[in-house]
Amino acid sequence: MNKLILGDCLDILGKIDDDSVDLIYLDPPFFSNRNYELIWGDQGEIRSFQDRWSGGIDHYIAWLKERVQAMYRVLKPSGSLFLHCDWHANAYIRVYVLDKIFGEENLRTEIIWQRHNAHNDAKKKFAVLTDTIWHYSKSQIFSYYPVYSIHSEKHKESAYKYDDEDGRGSYTLSDMGSPNIRPNMMYEWMGFAYPPKGWRYEKATMQKLHDEGRIYYPKQQDGSFDFTKRPRLKRYLEEQKGILLGNAWMDILGVQAHSKEKIGYPTQKPEALLERIIQCASNEGDLVLDPFVGGGTTVVVAERLKRQWIGIDQSVAAIKVTELRLHVKADLLSQPFTVQLHKYDYDTLRYQDAFAFESWIITQYGGGANTKQKGDLGIDGRTANHCPIQVKRSDNIGRNVIDNFVSACRRYDKTLFEQSIQQQQPVGVMIAFSFGKGAIQEVARLKNEEGVIIELVTVEEIVPIAKKPTLTIECRDLGVNQKQVRQIEFTAHGQSAVGIEFYAWDFAYNNEERVFKPSIIRETVGKQTESFTAGTHFIAVKVIDNDGLESVEVMKLIVNGGTNCQAVKTSPPPAGEG
Repeated sequence: MNKLILGDCLDILGKIDDDSVDLIYLDPPFFSNRNYELIWGDQGEIRSFQDRWSGGIDHYIAWLKERVQAMYRVLKPSGSLFLHCDWHANAYIRVYVLDKIFGEENLRTEIIWQRHNAHNDAKKKFAVLTDTIWHYSKSQIFSYYPVYSIHSEKHKESAYKYDDEDGRGSYTLSDMGSPNIRPNMMYEWMGFAYPPKGWRYEKATMQKLHDEGRIYYPKQQDGSFDFTKRPRLKRYLEEQKGILLGNAWMDILGVQAHSKEKIGYPTQKPEALLERIIQCASNEGDLVLDPFVGGGTTVVVAERLKRQWIGIDQSVAAIKVTELRLHVKADLLSQPFTVQLHKYDYDTLRYQDAFAFESWIITQYGGGANTKQKGDLGIDGRTANHCPIQVKRSDNIGRNVIDNFVSACRRYDKTLFEQSIQQQQPVGVMIAFSFGKGAIQEVARLKNEEGVIIELVTVEEIVPIAKKPTLTIECRDLGVNQKQVRQIEFTAHGQSAVGIEFYAWDFAYNNEERVFKPSIIRETVGKQTESFTAGTHFIAVKVIDNDGLESVEVMKLIVNGGTNCQAVKTSPPPAGEG
């Protein structure tokens, strides 16, 4: 279910089932007065911006409306969409896109998010500090959970100013009167007359609150009850969720310059913002879709909150940066995910886990993979019309494999096997990296002499295969700094026929588990300087090319007491790992 997909969301959405997504958050490129707002700067992003900017506001709205229509189709009837935009086009987007597609009656709210505080430009005019997030539901029945913001210190001091010193902490007092007239709640309590509209609680509840010491009884100076006033409910600070929040969100600032979240993406949204949106409109296990994944914040938060997710973007950098962010956050409870690119590396496909490859390539072919690995009679999946599929993660498949596959197809479903022969349809489909002369000749003989048709399909006929980039690492000892820590300069040299997109660096690489968790997710020069104490260190570098293919190299660095160091190239992770 969890996927990162490289491509135009309009094309990708067409392959997603109707009514299958619970929540969509989109942060499309904003409409401004510039021809380009390039962030990653790769070819996919450039094409996207050229499409969007080939006309004025009318063209932009048409471009966006076509994509939102596709999102509406895949959204469940109980689902919600949150569209993030700024002042340049928020009115156009509401009137000409969202109201037209979802209907005015399904506008849930206009969220105003204050992303930063005023700067010097506010001295000349009112500075624009906010973005708009339109929240629409597909129907009148939708998932929604109230949002609470934390209590400020000032609010705690002013509102929660009472404390009985009984260990339960500070509390505030709230009215116990009913907001509506309730004749059955009009009773005397502990000598106090009922409020004009009655009490808020039944007698049994009042007794329970009294026994728990949760009712404040007003008293006079002599300690006797003051019957001119009414009892009030004690609400303890530690038991409160926070302050119930409306549509003005001013408690979440944008990603700050020195934030640990910052990845160098200028329009990166803070994780707290996406956490609030995802939690208020979905449940664990629900499917969250971000069709403009950008810096990957939506899927990173969705993963942490135990949602299923799909992230789409035309930018190779966006997809690969998001993939790396997921690796950094990964732990034993993380869900598996796939990355769907335009091209795939032969080595990665050829040497990855066999069962994972079988399931993936059958899905890419349009079939359905078996969910079990044993007892399948040699059949790995089926086509849409139930024709058996067998996958061989090998090259130069021989004749004996074909003979065994024919027998497996006959055993699997003898009736279907005979029907396929009579209808001159394939009895089975075999997928492999390549087929030898013997296999090709045997398939021809079976068809000509026995009427048995076996369809041979190479992996490259299903998905385009390319050559991954090459990578070398060099290092240079810069000596010991004032803190007696050794400085090492690393230089990575990546080469690819399609060009290098960026490098990622892991200076604390776990060489035993072969897990790549970069401390530097994206840099384009291939040069870094890092400090090392005495000991053995492993440094891993990953290079990503403009097709999204990647290579990893690992270096072992031995620093001896701050006096000298030795660098040794070690084996990179096996293909498909890291």
